[in-house]
Amino acid sequence: MYRSQVNSVIAAQYFEALPEALHVASPLLYEFRQSTRWQAYLHGKDPGKGFDRVTAQGALSKLQSNIASGALVVVAIDWPDVASIAERLSAQYTWREGYRAFDLLHVATALHLGASEFLTFDGKQKRLAMAEGLTVQL
Repeated sequence: MYRSQVNSVIAAQYFEALPEALHVASPLLYEFRQSTRWQAYLHGKDPGKGFDRVTAQGALSKLQSNIASGALVVVAIDWPDVASIAERLSAQYTWREGYRAFDLLHVATALHLGASEFLTFDGKQKRLAMAEGLTVQL
């Protein structure tokens, strides 16, 4: 939705079909913004990696526009509770499955918010979310 990728069409179709605004939390927004800036940094060091700064700034601008228009609603979270849930997930699953910190934080945030659905194209996040009883879309 914010830059052309393999799954962009599927994500855009899902987003368009939503009956209400998509609810997102600060961990997701932070990881997206940070990874977008990181990709531009990588591209600046090696043009064969990442993507250029204009693309990055365009993606960040589209994200901000969606927040400003209400297409994305930023929901508040209780960071200590999210961290506690993420710690439980880490202790339970990381030894065997090797989850990254942000995979745990995203699933923990969904659990904290009482979400029933979890959106991801990431296979590992999908397995973790499903193991915790979330219905995974996309």
